[in-house]
Amino acid sequence: MNCFATISTVSHLHKVEALFQSLGELCDGQNISFCCWCIDMDESKQTTLPIVGQDEIRKNETANQVFQKYSKNLDRIRWSLKPIMISQLLNNHDKVIYLDNDTIFFNDPSFLFDELVEHNILLTPHHYPHNPKKNQNWLEANFKVGLYNAGFIGVNRSAKHIMEWWADCCLYRCEKSLIRGLFDDQKYLDLIPVIHPNTKILEHKGCNVAGWNVDVCKRVKQEDGSVLIDNKWLLVFVHFNGFSVRSIIQDKDPLLKPYLDKYVRALQVFRPELELDELWHENTLWDRIKLSAWRLLDRFKK
Repeated sequence: MNCFATISTVSHLHKVEALFQSLGELCDGQNISFCCWCIDMDESKQTTLPIVGQDEIRKNETANQVFQKYSKNLDRIRWSLKPIMISQLLNNHDKVIYLDNDTIFFNDPSFLFDELVEHNILLTPHHYPHNPKKNQNWLEANFKVGLYNAGFIGVNRSAKHIMEWWADCCLYRCEKSLIRGLFDDQKYLDLIPVIHPNTKILEHKGCNVAGWNVDVCKRVKQEDGSVLIDNKWLLVFVHFNGFSVRSIIQDKDPLLKPYLDKYVRALQVFRPELELDELWHENTLWDRIKLSAWRLLDRFKK
């Protein structure tokens, strides 16, 4: 059996509901299960989701160490638990695909499990812009933030040891540090194709579509209103994190607006009071300061 998995807090379970519903509709009749680890839910809370709560998660020794080390930061706990969850699920599943909970599917993803027949690991590039002649801050972001997005990874049993390695990395340090060359759990993924050559870097640009790849993964509107990527790839799943939603709202990624509207409606099924503004925010003052400093240093170097 194959499995889709995600990790959440109680406050974001409506996103898990929408994600699993989209997968259930598209994968109906397939031998696929779903699993969510909820890091701040105790076993007494009632839910229809296939959830593992904190008490059960912490029975895993490495997971318990993660909770202890990052006890003041729920994000670091979530990020560091990804490889532990995948590794544990591989004890009972042939293939596991992990997704961040702010993802939703619009087309059949079953081919992703097919890719895990010949390859042990699947990664999706960020597809950041990489032009050395303009907007070079994006070129540099590839090396600061990481080549691959940690909001998606597919693994089969033959790569379980790589998940254990990734878990040890996250337990070592899960932090943003330019000096150390780290970016939370994500930068470690850059090493995986090197230490495990049977890794597939997905060429399908309709996977993990997000605001940061609007320039490289061109959206092309079809006559029926749907969107193809590079006029070739079906839009399989979109990563609707705050950056992606902000890009759509600010008209930097306008062709994804109908997909965002559909996503909001899917979320409102499980949380009727939800408003679009909850899914995004303006760039923080710190973000603007960092970009201004980068531009100033760039002019100085020239």
